[in-house]
Amino acid sequence: MATVTFSQVPLLFFARISGLLVAVLVLFWALSFKSSFLPRHSSSQEDQGLIYAALHPLFMVIGFILISGEAILVHRWLPGSRSLKKSVHLCLQGVALASGIFGIWTRFQGKDGIVANFYSLHSWMGLICILLFGAQWLMGFLSFWHRGEVRTVRLRLLPWHIFLGLYTYGLAVATAETGLLEKLTFLQTQRNVSKHSPESMVVNSLGLGLALVSGIVILAAVSPKYEALQTKPIYSTHTKKCSSS
Repeated sequence: MATVTFSQVPLLFFARISGLLVAVLVLFWALSFKSSFLPRHSSSQEDQGLIYAALHPLFMVIGFILISGEAILVHRWLPGSRSLKKSVHLCLQGVALASGIFGIWTRFQGKDGIVANFYSLHSWMGLICILLFGAQWLMGFLSFWHRGEVRTVRLRLLPWHIFLGLYTYGLAVATAETGLLEKLTFLQTQRNVSKHSPESMVVNSLGLGLALVSGIVILAAVSPKYEALQTKPIYSTHTKKCSSS
């Protein structure tokens, strides 16, 4: 059974606390500032787009980023066999991928269509992130269900799998940051929202929260495991003298 080190417990705790803070902030933003997600001159028909516009940050932040971060941490806290951890990791990443695809789909439900919404750095990074995440998940799915591969091949691919997973997670957070900046710039220039308004403070706090939770998740993922430290041989001057005598 896997053991979590004492040093990892604070990381896991702060990862959950910061993730909860981010979830509360994005929910508060979407529910309390509904007018920010409506067209400037909105009609009753156009108001129906509020649902899709508000669902985009909810699914991309909570469904995609936070759940994928939890999937990364599965190997650090979940007890049981390696197969169980891999299956839970794969399922959580599948939920995150589905949330990301649906979140992007909601952005294309406006009257302007796909091309009009695919123009910014945020949209380009988002598409690249989803494609990388989908390829990463597919590779993990095939590896999980086809375990007859040569062990040396699997071991060679594992570092790349870990690297691409952390890179894609970091790219997702960076994409969300560009989206928040884009939205806040639009609100301040087109809607005359003050730079020191409550909504500006909420959006800025959400950006800082995402940066915090991503740093904690990545640090917890790359920190050494307890089992590895326990099995690592310890050499001392006394042992060297005994072996040489």
